[in-house]
Amino acid sequence: MAPDPLAALSDGLQPFQPHTQCRRHRHDHAYAAVVIAGGYVEAGESGRYRVAAGDVILHGAFDAHQNSFGPGASVVLNVRLPAILELPLVLGRVPDLDRIARLAERKNDAVVQALLDEIEPAGDRAMADWPDLLANELRAGMKTPISVWAKKHGLTRESVSRGFRRVYGVSPVRFRAEVRARAAWYMLVSTRNPLSALSLQSGFCDQSHMTRAVHRMTGRSPGEWRRINWFKTAHPHTD
Repeated sequence: MAPDPLAALSDGLQPFQPHTQCRRHRHDHAYAAVVIAGGYVEAGESGRYRVAAGDVILHGAFDAHQNSFGPGASVVLNVRLPAILELPLVLGRVPDLDRIARLAERKNDAVVQALLDEIEPAGDRAMADWPDLLANELRAGMKTPISVWAKKHGLTRESVSRGFRRVYGVSPVRFRAEVRARAAWYMLVSTRNPLSALSLQSGFCDQSHMTRAVHRMTGRSPGEWRRINWFKTAHPHTD
């Protein structure tokens, strides 16, 4: 199976016209999205958030999400992050947005260090409609069939599939599969645990199933990721 296409990451300032819709996508780099002006709603593997100027969303590598921009023009500063496997939070704020913007203009590593040093938690601002509740349960490893979950919440399976896809850009079944694949990828690059054990820990029925899922998401097999020195030097540990 051919790997899913990855979106190119536009470093620096990126303007967006009112009501722009960015379909679900993923990048192969960790990065921070700093909202300089305007705002938008992001729905991704970590939940759904409404963000405004001063907010920062931290994305790990291969984190999938989609964005819906508001009625006004928006500007987002994308800052590529170094080889960090564990990000401090998902949504934060920076106390001095102008300082971050000025540092970004110089195009050096000072903006990365300033972000990591100065970012503050933004509090619990995750949205909590039923698609978000379902996303939370899928991310936590829910094994309940979607039809059973839908009936429990007074919905039909069809309405759940349509409504979830409208908000998150994929079906609940695909969302669960992608979360599982990314969890497997994270464990294989951040631990030395055997691949056969990782496949079971991340919810796959066998190692070959995990291999196909990771390759589809990242373009590389688990074995290839284990051979990349960039990850071997990122403080691996054993669970």
